Amino acid sequence: MDYTKQDQSLGALIRELTNEVTLLFRQEVELAKTEISEKAANAGKNVGAIAIGGAIALLGGLTLLTAVVTGLGAVLDTFLPTGLAAFLAPLIVGGALAFYGYSRIQTALASLRNEGLAPTQTKETLQENTQWIKAKIS
Repeated sequence: MDYTKQDQSLGALIRELTNEVTLLFRQEVELAKTEISEKAANAGKNVGAIAIGGAIALLGGLTLLTAVVTGLGAVLDTFLPTGLAAFLAPLIVGGALAFYGYSRIQTALASLRNEGLAPTQTKETLQENTQWIKAKIS
């Protein structure tokens, strides 16, 4: 019996498997880096959208606030004393603007939560690679 031939072929198989696993691991690391970068970019876009949406809502609200408060104050002044109308008009308008801005922020935050930063594609390929390695070893 020639054990050296069997040992060499077994050794060659182990080297080949080691090289393939090493290459696979490096490719998975690169995939994870790419996927995390993409997810971070998407998160940055959503954070930017929150900031821009908030700024636009604030500017629009401030621009229209004086006219709306004045108009509502005039309407309320016909039913209520002037002092009470002057108090209630900005309170009503401010409450409506605050509610609208809060709803926009909550929508953007929900979008961020649903996106997540975990590299899902990498996780799936790692599971496939584990099955591949098990099949190679068996």
